[in-house]
Amino acid sequence: MVHPFLPILSLVALVSGSAFGQGLTEFSKRDATGDSKCTVNMCISAVVNGSTVQYTMSGTGKRTVGWMGMGFGTQMAGSPMVIMWGNSDGTVTISQRSAPGEVPPSVAANPPRVATKSDTLSTTSGNSAFVYTIPANSDTRQSLIFAFSTTNPGSSDPAATIVQHLDMGVISLDLTKSLAASSTDSSGAPLPTGGTNSGDDSSGGVTDDIPLTPFQRMVIAHAVFCVIGFALLLPIGALLARYLRTFTPSWFTGHWIAQFGLSGPVILIGIVLGFKAAGPYGYKIMDDHKKTGIVLFALYLVQCIIGAVIHFVKPKNGKGRPPQNYFHAVFGLAIIGLSMYQIRTGYRDEWPNYTGLGSLPSGINILWMVWVIIIPVLYAVGLMFIKKQYQQEAEYRQGKGGWNNEYDMSNPNLHDERYHDQ
Repeated sequence: MVHPFLPILSLVALVSGSAFGQGLTEFSKRDATGDSKCTVNMCISAVVNGSTVQYTMSGTGKRTVGWMGMGFGTQMAGSPMVIMWGNSDGTVTISQRSAPGEVPPSVAANPPRVATKSDTLSTTSGNSAFVYTIPANSDTRQSLIFAFSTTNPGSSDPAATIVQHLDMGVISLDLTKSLAASSTDSSGAPLPTGGTNSGDDSSGGVTDDIPLTPFQRMVIAHAVFCVIGFALLLPIGALLARYLRTFTPSWFTGHWIAQFGLSGPVILIGIVLGFKAAGPYGYKIMDDHKKTGIVLFALYLVQCIIGAVIHFVKPKNGKGRPPQNYFHAVFGLAIIGLSMYQIRTGYRDEWPNYTGLGSLPSGINILWMVWVIIIPVLYAVGLMFIKKQYQQEAEYRQGKGGWNNEYDMSNPNLHDERYHDQ
């Protein structure tokens, strides 16, 4: 015979147990600490559980997850890394690696801390979330490097070859933050109150006050030198030639100094830094920016050679302006135009994709647009002096004075710089 109060007692016990479990969960939340940060393509969250820390790497949904990785430190060299990816059978592979520099990391035989993956919490569906635990260290603020790739290794072997990351950078997690009133990410891992959980491209990425990595500093240096060389010095040299040729016979000195004497070393340094920033294995990824950069540098060298030939190789019995002079001028303007396009692909595409720091402020694009308008306008205004220029050249050929502003080497004995033009 079933006691009439048994169902009531069972219900009370069930409700009490549920309330007790919920209270225990809330109590553990109040005691647990951790932090989380999101970049454009991935999020990393950390939960401190006594002597261990649970880390979750999850995709933001902007790109398909191939593999995700993180390392304990502020640069690739010497940082213990944990790299994870999903397999076709639904399992997850964890691989602990290290690297002596900006080179492909290799499997660490004896990592300083052994990471243990959580198959029950990890998921390979949707945005993918890979969870593992690792013994806690003494750091209360953990500096981390992260990397994201859309290409899966295609093997469950921890030593499988991985392709270069599409996104990378540095973040910092405050492991002392309370997990009270936290939300959860796509894997159910708690996101601490105050943690950054935005993958918006316009946010500019994470904003931790962490020193830039050597790679990021090299990318910035590459950009600065190339912008100064291609977008500032080359246009200045072209404008000097366009404006001063009708006012002083020594304009060519300023022209070649700006176009070659100053631009040459600056551009060369910028190109070398670009190759250096690509890394020992970055050349395998020849995107449009890298290809255009190589072509642009080659065109610049050709332009310098053309200018030197025009200046030093004088046409015999030449009358009028040789066609190579016109080509030299138009070719130079085309190089400047291609340079402006290259600069835009650099800050718009390469910067967020390869530094992991998110998109640059919109002011950079505004400055670029203003400069793209100013340069043609200034050059167009300079074309107003063409009539005066041709008049001076005609007077020179007729022996009426003036100076020779064209490449008219009717007098082969004239080697002074004032007789040359672009």
